Amino acid sequence: MTRKNAESARSLELGMKKNWAQFTLLVLINAFVGGMVGLERTVVPLIGAEEFHIHSATLVSSFIVSFGLVKAFANLVSGQLADSWGRKPVLVLGWLLGLPVPWMIMVAPNWNWVLAANVLLGLNQGLAWSMTVVMKIDLVGPRGRGLAVGLNEFAGYIAVGATAFATGYVASRYSLRPAPLYIGVIYSVLGCILSIGFVRDSLQHARLEARQAEPISSAIGFKDVFAMVTYKNRNLFSASQAGLVNNLNDGMSWGIFPLFFAAAGLGVARIGQVKAVYPIVWGMGQIITGPLSDRLGRKGLIVAGMWIQAVALFLTATSSDFGWWIFSSILLGAGTAMVYPCLIAAVSDASHPSWRAKALSVYRFWRDLGYAVGALLAGLIADRFGFASAIAAVGALTFFSGTVVAMVMVERPSDVSRR
Repeated sequence: MTRKNAESARSLELGMKKNWAQFTLLVLINAFVGGMVGLERTVVPLIGAEEFHIHSATLVSSFIVSFGLVKAFANLVSGQLADSWGRKPVLVLGWLLGLPVPWMIMVAPNWNWVLAANVLLGLNQGLAWSMTVVMKIDLVGPRGRGLAVGLNEFAGYIAVGATAFATGYVASRYSLRPAPLYIGVIYSVLGCILSIGFVRDSLQHARLEARQAEPISSAIGFKDVFAMVTYKNRNLFSASQAGLVNNLNDGMSWGIFPLFFAAAGLGVARIGQVKAVYPIVWGMGQIITGPLSDRLGRKGLIVAGMWIQAVALFLTATSSDFGWWIFSSILLGAGTAMVYPCLIAAVSDASHPSWRAKALSVYRFWRDLGYAVGALLAGLIADRFGFASAIAAVGALTFFSGTVVAMVMVERPSDVSRR
């Protein structure tokens, strides 16, 4: 080790206060990452239905399937790449892949261009969002993970909601293309510049925590980590299935809600309002639920959150009033806020620092596979039985998933006392 590297290693410290500047920068960058998804929440399903005249809900939702599949597999490799290359190169690669996305949708002559843009968007999200989560957890160390994840997801989903609202407003004033998509150009350029020019890698912070943690008897390979997260470890399994179902209902809402509300007579501006409320409440709520889980534990918040989401989906499916849809969106956002940061923190709790990035990448693989499953499942049900039936069916699945967590996940009192 060189003298410079030795001095750098000695200067490393864990904790949010010690690393506030980099932590804050990563919060800002993840807002831009989230905004790239918010770009599509309102206008892209309507582009498919109104500009490309696609009448099948399954085909309209196909852009979410391509996005979800690619994002899931990008998540799966992100942990491996982060441990091999470092965190920053993976973050930068994610942004470089995201740069063409708004331009491709803007000029798309057919729906295949939108599908291709969402392949790149899936890579952008799988690499860039994964790294902002991993880097924040690296920086804060074992204490305050819930708060760290809560702030990360707060920034991302506030941006999702705000951008969904902004694109709906711009589209109502101008058109579905190209005006709303210029917002994505700004996000992608700023995210790329900040990641290249100002972010510092956090891999050494993770290695510092690994040295301080209880040692493990032998190195754990990726196959072993995949098996533990998928089915061998009951806490990791229950978190993974809940994450998949949570994003399954999010994928359904992304593709089906705009078509459902449009069929009920709402204009694009009001659809944008309903679509914005859910992720804004989701994002803001995580400032509370993330640190609350550090004090009270993860399990109770996850179970209650899944059940609240189920109630919100049933209300959406059975209502026909704008006010009730706004209320249901608030409820859906609150339930998701209770679940989202707690699941990531629960996976981190159950993982050793030496293989935590791999565990998070496997969890995020299963979670984001839910986008594809939800969009496909909801589209098929909607084409056969109608939009309301698709929403209600996903609500029932969400309730069942919460019940699985209640029965399978174990939270020992010592897990909470150590936080």
